Amino acid sequence: MDKRYNPTEVEEKWVDIWSKNVFFNKDAKNTFSQVIPPPNVTGTLHMGHSFQYAIMDFYTRYNHMSGKKSHWQVGTDHAGIATQLVVENNLSKKNISRLQLGRDEFLNEVWKWKDSSEEKIQSQIKRLGSSVDWSKYRFTLDERFSKTVNKAFIDLYRSNKIYRGYRLVNWDPSLKTAVSDLEVVRQNKMGLIWHINYPIEGSNEFITVATTRPETLFGDMAIAVNPNDSRYKSLIGKYALLPFLNRKLPIIADEYVDMEFGTGCLKITPGHDFNDYEIGKKYSLHEKDGIVLTSKNSNDFKPINIFNDDAWTNDNVPEPFNNLDRFKVRKIVIEELSKLNLLVHEEDYEVSIPRGERSNIVIEPRLSNQWYVKTSEMAEKANKEVRNGNIKFHPKNWDKTYFNWMDNIEDWCISRQIWWGHRIPAWYDKDKNVYVGENENDVKNHYKLKDIKLTQDEDVLDTWFSSSLWPFGSLGWPEETDDFKDFFPTSLLV
Repeated sequence: MDKRYNPTEVEEKWVDIWSKNVFFNKDAKNTFSQVIPPPNVTGTLHMGHSFQYAIMDFYTRYNHMSGKKSHWQVGTDHAGIATQLVVENNLSKKNISRLQLGRDEFLNEVWKWKDSSEEKIQSQIKRLGSSVDWSKYRFTLDERFSKTVNKAFIDLYRSNKIYRGYRLVNWDPSLKTAVSDLEVVRQNKMGLIWHINYPIEGSNEFITVATTRPETLFGDMAIAVNPNDSRYKSLIGKYALLPFLNRKLPIIADEYVDMEFGTGCLKITPGHDFNDYEIGKKYSLHEKDGIVLTSKNSNDFKPINIFNDDAWTNDNVPEPFNNLDRFKVRKIVIEELSKLNLLVHEEDYEVSIPRGERSNIVIEPRLSNQWYVKTSEMAEKANKEVRNGNIKFHPKNWDKTYFNWMDNIEDWCISRQIWWGHRIPAWYDKDKNVYVGENENDVKNHYKLKDIKLTQDEDVLDTWFSSSLWPFGSLGWPEETDDFKDFFPTSLLV
């Protein structure tokens, strides 16, 4: 034996062996299976991947040597936003934008990048000597998996578990798409909080609110106070006048309001704040003839949107504040409030700034039409499996984190306004009626439509929608393949 280890000689020998051979206890009664968390085709693997794959390789080999029929499913993820952003950045170096290319030509560029990245990733996994069956390699945007994704979406929609709604989302003004909470990074920094006077209708009184976002006041629909706050009891039920617009805002009482925060008065802007949205929905706030009204009919709720998709003010905002960047508007609002003697004062205040994980741009809560998955029923079933011991976390203290997440889960926004990904299998007629199906023929047959023009939804599905199907979709579902029957549900997730 050589005294010195020669990694090139030794590793290349075993890379060749393990990439060509698959060990398989064909007649074994017991099985072991796991799926690779598919790496993104955004470049190459890093040290974290190699550490993870070493652990997975150990379990696969151990269970094979224990006499089990073992399978480690290999593949890669198309990684919607992340991969599209990489390709867009590469094109920008040549002074080319995706809008110049158009959807089809841009997607051709992404596929070229995918092929290059995929080749490098496969080479790296092989170099690690991972014991996977390369003949069963899958990609989350390959033809078979795309059919799996469509099947899941259509089935969930037709069983009333997917719906389209006009709701508040995390909006990335740079990428011009909705993003999930997991794609938002919070940055704490010192900022300012402004105290602003709103005149009380029919009197010389004012009600003072404290806000870190004065630029959103054009979307204000109410002022809320705590019903137990003696300072404001006499104002409950009256109207405050919105500066610059004189929109009449009801002063409402709600125990959600923290009496110790700011002045104890909260401006309610349902179209641009998630907490305000819930309060606005609770009281079904809606504007009519310059007066914001409350209602017990949830269908009356109509939040006001003051920003377009690049976070510039829209036509719901008057001059000189409209058609400007939100931070420019903030500056002008403060200046104009000062002129009207409505700015009481400003003070230093620590603020939490939401930034897009990919773009690093400040995220804007924004109203838009999106697709959602109902999650409450799924969460209950998932919780039951953990409580019954059918799913185990190691270490066990992660149970608490899991339940905290699942018990507070919201409906999942699954649509993204990008081009790279699984295009949503939904079509619209000229009246914006929605039809969901595998293709136009399937739609027309299912809905018994005659010869009408249909237009497919431009959006694609969130990457995690397809990734969530990976454990069984990669094994052949919805077909009853041998791999699906033998290896699902899987044994372990590393």
